[in-house]
Amino acid sequence: QVQLAESGGGTVQAGGSLRLSCVASSRTFCMAWFRQVPGKKREGVAIINSNSRPFYTDSVKGRFTISQLSASQDNAKNTLYLSMNSLKPEDTGMYYCAAALGSDCYSSSWLNAAGTFDSWGQGTQVTVSS
Repeated sequence: QVQLAESGGGTVQAGGSLRLSCVASSRTFCMAWFRQVPGKKREGVAIINSNSRPFYTDSVKGRFTISQLSASQDNAKNTLYLSMNSLKPEDTGMYYCAAALGSDCYSSSWLNAAGTFDSWGQGTQVTVSS
């Protein structure tokens, strides 16, 4: 099991920016950011595979950027980032980092496959005020 620790959430006004980070305790394959608001299903926001190819849900394209530092670059730990610009109130939610340990992701269909991910962080809250 991989341990994931998120940070970087907070409260920001609409149009502002935040950067989320997630440190994984060991190497992973596919990594992702999901978000959830109370009463709704967890939604895939962005995923990135081991070759650093990203996929985004339509609502964040052009505003969010997912990136990573591989274990060989950053103290033997994978670090995942989500840079969020031009934030909107509808971006509000608890953001979770997730990792797949046994397979990589090569299509946007993984954004709808939360059950495929093996490890999850505790979440970091993002609140965007209007």
